[in-house]
Amino acid sequence: MTPPPAIILAGGRATRMGGGDKCLLDLDGRPILARIVDRLAPQCGPLALNANGDPARFAAFGLPVVADSLPDHPGPLAGILAGMDWAAGLGAGRILSAAGDTPFFPADLALRLTQAGEGIVLAASRAAGDQVIAHPTFGLWPTALRDDLRAALASGQRRVRAFAASHGAATAVWKADPEDPFFNINTPEDLDRACSRPMPP
Repeated sequence: MTPPPAIILAGGRATRMGGGDKCLLDLDGRPILARIVDRLAPQCGPLALNANGDPARFAAFGLPVVADSLPDHPGPLAGILAGMDWAAGLGAGRILSAAGDTPFFPADLALRLTQAGEGIVLAASRAAGDQVIAHPTFGLWPTALRDDLRAALASGQRRVRAFAASHGAATAVWKADPEDPFFNINTPEDLDRACSRPMPP
């Protein structure tokens, strides 16, 4: 099975971090983005970065940078659409999305998402007490749905899970005990926690 291409979603404004690019923050000596690329590259085909503004600030990573096609930062669905359009240009049937602020995601992300279904598949984690936590910025997306997504965004749709549910999305679940592999860095305190956490294999 051919590994899917992947889009790293880094188009947000990082308001809780004081603005700027969260993916360029230092995590124990390396940018968060470098750690994400290291985890995605063995699992996926070509990688691209969804980000807005001057792409030159990401030149050191050697990734194609695809911007939102809609104005005013409408959220991760716009980044997923940008990734779908890019992947469709490669002839890919699906694209994997990964958040640009979540460096500890599973090494079997692509494999298990692919095994969970042929349409949209979203990631989730199961915590102690059997609570399932959705992580909808991590998923597989058929590129054939890009026109549907474009229309949904034009109509004001902004919720990833709502769009996915409308297309019968499946779910792949990972264990989150004791540590959630989808822990994301939203605040300076989160970054401190991440720096004290070893990178998983």
